[in-house]
Amino acid sequence: MATAAGGFVANLGSPGLLHLLSFFALLAGLCRGNSVERKIYIPLNKTAPCVRLLNATHQIGCHSSISGDTGVIHVVEKEEDLQWVLTDGPNPPYVVLLEGTLFTRKVMEKLKGSTSRIAGLAVSLAKPSPPSGFSPSVQCPNDGFGIYSNSYGPEFAHCGEIQWNYLGNGLAYEDFSFPIFLLEDENETNVIKQCYRDHNLNQNGSAPAFPLCAMQLFSHMHAVISTVTCMRRSSIQSTFSINPEIVCDPLSDYNVWSMLKPINASGTIEPDDRVVVAATQLDSRSFFWNVAPGAESAVASFVTQLAAAEALHKAPDVTTLPHNVMFVFFQGETFDYIGSSRMVYDMEKGKFPIRLENIDSFVELKQVALRNSLELWMHTDPMSQKNESVQNQVEHLLTTLQKSGTGVPAVVLRRLNQSQPLPPSSLQRFLRARNISGVVLADHPTVFHNRYYQSIYDTAENINVSYPEWQSPEEDLNFVTDTAKALADVATVLGRALYQLAGGTKFSDNIQADPQTVTRLLYGFLVRANNSWFQSFLRQDLRSILGDGPLQHYIAVSSPTNTTYIVQCALANLTGEVTDLTREQCQDPSKVPNENKDLYEYTWVQGPMNSNQTDRLPRCVRSTARLARALSPAFELGQWGSTEYSTWTESRWKDISARIFLIASKELEFVTLTVGFGVLVFSLIITYCINAKADVLFIAPREPGAVSF
Repeated sequence: MATAAGGFVANLGSPGLLHLLSFFALLAGLCRGNSVERKIYIPLNKTAPCVRLLNATHQIGCHSSISGDTGVIHVVEKEEDLQWVLTDGPNPPYVVLLEGTLFTRKVMEKLKGSTSRIAGLAVSLAKPSPPSGFSPSVQCPNDGFGIYSNSYGPEFAHCGEIQWNYLGNGLAYEDFSFPIFLLEDENETNVIKQCYRDHNLNQNGSAPAFPLCAMQLFSHMHAVISTVTCMRRSSIQSTFSINPEIVCDPLSDYNVWSMLKPINASGTIEPDDRVVVAATQLDSRSFFWNVAPGAESAVASFVTQLAAAEALHKAPDVTTLPHNVMFVFFQGETFDYIGSSRMVYDMEKGKFPIRLENIDSFVELKQVALRNSLELWMHTDPMSQKNESVQNQVEHLLTTLQKSGTGVPAVVLRRLNQSQPLPPSSLQRFLRARNISGVVLADHPTVFHNRYYQSIYDTAENINVSYPEWQSPEEDLNFVTDTAKALADVATVLGRALYQLAGGTKFSDNIQADPQTVTRLLYGFLVRANNSWFQSFLRQDLRSILGDGPLQHYIAVSSPTNTTYIVQCALANLTGEVTDLTREQCQDPSKVPNENKDLYEYTWVQGPMNSNQTDRLPRCVRSTARLARALSPAFELGQWGSTEYSTWTESRWKDISARIFLIASKELEFVTLTVGFGVLVFSLIITYCINAKADVLFIAPREPGAVSF
């Protein structure tokens, strides 16, 4: 028994076993670490950050330090509450929880001027939307990148005659040295406010006692100064580093386009062929990253154009019309006309099937959902009309539009003074390259009717899209709203005008946009993307892009974006035809006689539900809906400091997050650090002493052979 006992002691003291026990102790500590973290921190999962964007000359947006910025929470519900944050509060820096109605330029300038006391800002959504309006964009969108300049139409340059977005406060184009987050979930906002009331609310003007409720915001941006600087750094990294660290990426995506009559997409059409262009934009933005509902800024117009394309394709004689019609949906127009400038560049360089010389006329839809009474305004360019030939063509274009509107009583097309400039529009980029006859259709004669231009409040409610509360989501999808009816009327006018501009005469009155199509599109883009109709025309591999909320229409840097995919699929569904090809044939139509990949795009979609509502009926759709690159020519040419083309880039980052927790006083933190350091020193001394006297304290076990019985 003595031998057995002696052997056990020896094994327990062996270095290998001690290492094994230490490993298990460390593993147990790591496993418990997450649990401890959850007890300390409350993560905020439904937030949207303000991120850094850059162009040729400067940077805009927000960022945090590399380790995140932490501050004591202070709720600001009225402007007077700022006094505590800016001067009176004894525990700076502060993270301000700002009511949405106070997110104004006046308040932000005060906070920006006290950066030593401000660690960050969390903005709650205002409900209802601010009645006076809110637009963080500038008053003259895309200034300097349109047709007007100091040398061409100087009286119209820099919106000298009309400040189109008169409510614009320019906040989205400012540079902030602290992080700013949007709180998208009301429940999380209430949790923060309750934490503030429990710990931070001062009593009778005295400072609150520790511990205090604090917030930490992580949004460190890698790029600085300008696009020129960040692209140069990224280029050097890519050239000399095995694992390059890219610090910024160009904003880019794809334009969506289709033809009324198919053309060879791999070649170019004949010089004498004439094309009528119907254009609109797909993108929008707000102050916060990837929060861009864009109901009036973008969605209403591209939904109207989709409905017009469907109506025009149903005309019996479209294949015999003298002219072709191109429907194009531009991406990135919010950022100095990325999509339209790229298409013009490709047309000039012969990289697109259609050249500028082929364009007969250009009709663009801008903001069309907020019409006063029945009026739809026709904007034209006064400078190009100084050419008599162009003026005659524009006159014919306006006359055709007015004639098309006579059969639609709900839409009254109005002309404007010929001396009034164009509003910000893609047409300006085409006119910059060539004098063509063009018109921009909008719901405003002068300044925007949209009080929430490029903001978080440009939602379905802004264009009066609402549904009865008792309806199911499927019933909402098919419920025809008044807004859908109004936009369908505009789509009808557009479809008839395009038909006549293409040379059609017989069936103009038969062209009628479907309000059901419009209402489904509005519901999918503005209310709930994950619906049965959107599912039916998407490829199976794209199902995951449909969420239970509305889509966001920010161009981003990873492309194609969800909006681009869905618009292309919707356009194919509305204008294409279902074929009897199998899945394999649909994915490789080159092996099928009488099918031509150069003329058509082939898409294998999920299809509608069967009669039992148990399975979908997949099918192959053949259409002319295609994608074209929407990357600014500045990046293709390597001209990062260009003043001709858009140079917007987005900074990269590693972590975007926000969380709240309780913090102790500085004094307690110092005491804790001191005690901890003292324990460490004491432990080192004890360890040294034990090690020095180890031969006395620990007796080595005897060899088993030396034991006598």
